[in-house]
Amino acid sequence: MQSTPKFTESLVWLGRFLGAGICIGAGALGPAIGAGHVGDGTMEAMARQPELVGTMTIRMLLAQAVCGTTGLYSLLITLLILFAI
Repeated sequence: MQSTPKFTESLVWLGRFLGAGICIGAGALGPAIGAGHVGDGTMEAMARQPELVGTMTIRMLLAQAVCGTTGLYSLLITLLILFAI
């Protein structure tokens, strides 16, 4: 039984969509958990030392930006899976 070119192309696109979905799903999970931990730690530190709120806020935002870069990398890989391969 031979597969038609249209059927083969459909399977390739199915694989691309599944791979892209798994990539962006797993890639978004890590930064979300990391940003939650950073925010939790910062809120505890602010509660203990309210005089350092300004400094803590700046450092928290910087740390969350660093956590978010892995989500952007997974988005880039997802776009490559969908459109460049």
